[in-house]
Amino acid sequence: MAASPPPSRPPRPPHPSPPSLSPRSPLSSSPSLSSPPSPSSPPSPSSPPSPSSPPSPSSLPPIRGAVAHHSGYGHTARQAAALAEGAESVPGVLADLLDVTVLDDALWAALDAAETITFGSPTHMGSTSAAFQRFAEAGTPVWAARGRQDELAAGFTNSAGVNGNKANALLSLTVFAAQHGMTWVPLGLAPGWIYASDGSPEELNRLGGFVGATARSPSDLGPEQAPADSDLRTAHHRGARVARAALRQALGRAAMEVAA
Repeated sequence: MAASPPPSRPPRPPHPSPPSLSPRSPLSSSPSLSSPPSPSSPPSPSSPPSPSSPPSPSSLPPIRGAVAHHSGYGHTARQAAALAEGAESVPGVLADLLDVTVLDDALWAALDAAETITFGSPTHMGSTSAAFQRFAEAGTPVWAARGRQDELAAGFTNSAGVNGNKANALLSLTVFAAQHGMTWVPLGLAPGWIYASDGSPEELNRLGGFVGATARSPSDLGPEQAPADSDLRTAHHRGARVARAALRQALGRAAMEVAA
């Protein structure tokens, strides 16, 4: 809230006129001095308006998030579902699961309505899948119009290998979001499991990523058996963290509107 301007300084009273002296007889009489005018009273400053109560999460409309993903065999889809559950564990946040291989009006409308988008793709040949890339390139008109500017973004990926160059897939998602002018929310977890000699594969972020959530699904296991529970819990954390960031952003915007 802008501070009230200080009151204007009252005008300085004029100096009294000098006495009239008779020529060559300065001491013949005592001239009377006129009294200076009384200064006017300064205007009293107006009382600043009392600040309004800050907005609370319950005062906001629901925040919509989108989990825009491609899944080749169903493993990445399980990651996406766990992430959406994490987002909706934050009161006031809703999450839409969106399959980016269906490039229809409903997909673009859901993305336009979202305040945060988490992108997901399996890691194929060290990068995002061709299906996800088709979606990315189909959104060029949105990019040209800066339709995602300043929205929140995040990412996740899955592959059969422990490494599999998943980091490169996540960086591809990060660059994609940056092209749209979005603000990336990192995973926000310390590395688990093999980071320490006594680590456990049941720990969150067991694969030690920082940019986004990673998961491993062995090539001989179907989506009913993989990813591991710790990877799904990591995805759940990923969703909740993005949702909390979106809630803070919405509260900040509401507070600025109140102050204005």
